[in-house]
Amino acid sequence: MNTTRSRKPIELQSFSLALCVKHLQIYLIYQINVVILIDISNNMNFNTPTTTVLYSIEETIKTYRRLCQKNISAVAPNITVDQALILLIIKEDAWTQSEISDLVFKDYASMTRIIKLMIDKGYLTKTTDAEDRRKAKLRITQEGKQLVAKLKPCVQQNRDTALLNISEEEQNQLFTILKKITQNCKQDLS
Repeated sequence: MNTTRSRKPIELQSFSLALCVKHLQIYLIYQINVVILIDISNNMNFNTPTTTVLYSIEETIKTYRRLCQKNISAVAPNITVDQALILLIIKEDAWTQSEISDLVFKDYASMTRIIKLMIDKGYLTKTTDAEDRRKAKLRITQEGKQLVAKLKPCVQQNRDTALLNISEEEQNQLFTILKKITQNCKQDLS
């Protein structure tokens, strides 16, 4: 009976050992990186996307829109924040869809859907521009004006709630800072 064990060739043993060492190195590097990242985030004020000023601006806008929608729905259940904003912008003057689209930050396709809904609800009319037949002018109807009158106190309430305990000076500072951010971005877009 042969009691000698079969042995792996030396090259295979070396390869297996090298592979184990490599895995150990990778594991150690990974562990060190995890420790470094934890240290950075805990001690060096590492900013994740959710802790940046720009994220806070987005969060503020979304929260304010939810507040507005809640209060608008109490006054006019079939109106969205965007529709209310459009009615408040148009008031007495005639506007083109493109002009309104720029003011409410909506793309043309979204604006087309919103305008159609508002015309169907009887809040707006759309007529062809006499000077440029390619353009259409949007005007608010009497029903739309009545809705605006009902919405004005709601708009004021939304603003008062959002700006509670924020001084006029702080509001002016915020406005200035936001304008600077906008200009910085616009310059880089040019």
